[in-house]
Amino acid sequence: MAQRLRPRAFDSLLRKIQGLPAALPSLSLELTVLYNSLLFAVSESDGLVEGEAERINHGLIRVLEACGVSGQDLSTEELWQKVLQDVTTEELCAPLHRLGALQGAVWLAANCLGSVTGLFRLLSDTKDPLPSAHGGENELLALLKAWSVPVEGDTSPLVVQSTKDLKEILWTSAAFLQGLQGLEAGNLPTALSLLQAAASGFCSKRVLAQIYTSIGCCTQQMGKPQTALQHLKRALQVDFQCLSALSQAALVYRQLGETDAELEALALLYKALETPAQETVSIDPCFLIRTELLVHTPALASLFSRSHPSEVKYLLAQRCLQAGRVAEAVEHYLDLLALLQEGPQHQVPLHGRSALPRIPEVFLEAASALEQLGRHQDAIAVCEEIISRTDDLIPETLRIELDSSAGGEAPGRAGSPSPGIPPQQRESLRCIVWRAAAYLHQGWAWTRLGESKEAITRFTRCLNVLLRVQLVSTASIHSSEEMAEALPEAKVLQKIRLLALLGRGSQFQELGRDKEALMNFQHSLQVCPGDPAATSHLLRTLWKLNRRQEAAALWQKLHADAPPADGQQEAPGRPYPLYLVSCLKQVNLPHDESLARSLQDYLRTSGQDP
Repeated sequence: MAQRLRPRAFDSLLRKIQGLPAALPSLSLELTVLYNSLLFAVSESDGLVEGEAERINHGLIRVLEACGVSGQDLSTEELWQKVLQDVTTEELCAPLHRLGALQGAVWLAANCLGSVTGLFRLLSDTKDPLPSAHGGENELLALLKAWSVPVEGDTSPLVVQSTKDLKEILWTSAAFLQGLQGLEAGNLPTALSLLQAAASGFCSKRVLAQIYTSIGCCTQQMGKPQTALQHLKRALQVDFQCLSALSQAALVYRQLGETDAELEALALLYKALETPAQETVSIDPCFLIRTELLVHTPALASLFSRSHPSEVKYLLAQRCLQAGRVAEAVEHYLDLLALLQEGPQHQVPLHGRSALPRIPEVFLEAASALEQLGRHQDAIAVCEEIISRTDDLIPETLRIELDSSAGGEAPGRAGSPSPGIPPQQRESLRCIVWRAAAYLHQGWAWTRLGESKEAITRFTRCLNVLLRVQLVSTASIHSSEEMAEALPEAKVLQKIRLLALLGRGSQFQELGRDKEALMNFQHSLQVCPGDPAATSHLLRTLWKLNRRQEAAALWQKLHADAPPADGQQEAPGRPYPLYLVSCLKQVNLPHDESLARSLQDYLRTSGQDP
């Protein structure tokens, strides 16, 4: 109760004092009461607000009025300049410096570094810029360090936070803030120097852990992953609840290729997010102005944004699948699907920074993992969920007109729609991609179960879904590569069509329907000219159907078009979604030495030696 009464008592006392004309004898007490009142106001609101700045302005105007000087219509910077130049009373020196420190805190919280620097030039009575102590934009740190806080005598009014403590907090906050700004701007050496300086300052354990995490992020970007890990571990030693350090450590381990360590970090992060955090007090409650209240920057918000448990669980599943740890991936994916179906509290807002893709993609990746583990019926069931949920979301025909300015968004991810394509059309296109991919996975699952007729049915449904899309290109687009660049989903559609044709063709072969298989393989090569898997399937089928001359001509063309062993490889394009990887593996045929020898023998005997 006493803690709640104190700020009200200061406010009441201040109103009574300021209800009287400003007078020099009482100004020292008035400024001290104003200072204490503002400190409590900041503490209660847990931040610095516009009202504090206005109250400081009013206090400065009363100082000038007591000296017979008008302060009306002056900006805050002009008020401080006039007060510190015109008021020479010794008794007001300490209260004005104290209020100046608070003004510096207000400006620092608003990222007004120029104003803070100008103010401390006045408080230090320094007209020329001081040499930088740490490189870069650090005149402010040098000024704060050189600022001599006036000694307050025993008869001075009591304050709830000393100017000396506030000076230390301002110095640490200024170093941390400028370090984060340097990190955000990519000025890494300067950022590192500033952050290291901040780590030696006066702050709570929570802020110190944030500083070490920022240093870790900085050194990682500087190409020093081992150094980054040392600082991230130190952050966790200082404050084990600094979960951003765990998240950053997982990224560094991934960069180093240390999958086991990366997965361990992600597992610890997920466990910490699932465990309710215990309240810990690492800050002296007497320090009402703290670094936490002064440092605000997009880099801080981005680096220390709280991960969602569903995002971390997805990263665990994804990285296990990419690393070939399929059994673990399946376990994580199934846990994630159960989480997502529990309710809105486990849904993650769609934004560009989210690690979690759209929910149908999560289902498709889970199906892919289940297939690779041999749980084909479960994969079919997961895909059926996607098919049933997209049934009413796709039109009979979707016509999309493309031009070269329409591209730019990654396939299937959340974000702003690309220019030139209405958002509703793009969403319909995504639903078609997901539905077709679900049928594709079902086709391959039935294939692995030995049910060729069921597999052919699913592959056919996949192709029929794709037929609903009509991509119409303008004169500025002349190739499939340009179309894929203009609309990233076009490349995914093309690959799904290829995989469905190859899958259906292989199942026709299983049923002995080689001519129908041949038609599918020929069509697949039209969809993706030069595709190795399509060419290999077609080559085998032509040879099997005794169409030797066509097979030999295709084989010769394949070898003529192949790049030399030491030739430059084609630059990798936009990667395919993870959920297509298992299907891509299934259509790749190993090199058939027997068929190659037979083709070479045929070419020699027919006088067509390559």
